[in-house]
Amino acid sequence: MDEARFGRINRPVACWAPSGMRPIVDCQVVREYLYAYSAICPQDGGLISLVLPTMQTECFQRFLQEISTRHPDELNILICDGAASHTTAHLQLPENVRILTLPPYSPELNPTEQLWDLIRVRRFSNRIHHSLDDVEDALVAELRALENDAATIAKLTTRTWITQALNMNAN
Repeated sequence: MDEARFGRINRPVACWAPSGMRPIVDCQVVREYLYAYSAICPQDGGLISLVLPTMQTECFQRFLQEISTRHPDELNILICDGAASHTTAHLQLPENVRILTLPPYSPELNPTEQLWDLIRVRRFSNRIHHSLDDVEDALVAELRALENDAATIAKLTTRTWITQALNMNAN
């Protein structure tokens, strides 16, 4: 489980252009953001996502309720970073949700980080979003597409877990 900020600030990245031509990419700096919350199951490629306005305890609580509601008969174990909203005493965990916390400064252990990179490449690289609604539309469209593409999620996230396990065994 992880969350990521998506907004109207864009940073130009390398892109294709015909030989001899310099690509033209618009750039904007507008500090408006939304947060995508997602939980994945690397084993089967399952994905649950919500787009919420902030990264605060209330929003994380809403996300936990969504997970609990979608999988009421399962024990849902979330592996999270140590963000304040994940560890606060004000958080009320649903009965079927448990949280395990990753060590500090170890985003490479969280396979959901791969999801954010993919979304940024597909929907946000070299694009201008004229409003926060445009950002939300792009984000929701990509998350819905990924929720229906379990094979991509499983491939993307399982590779992370396997690579980390092999690196740990090699050391």
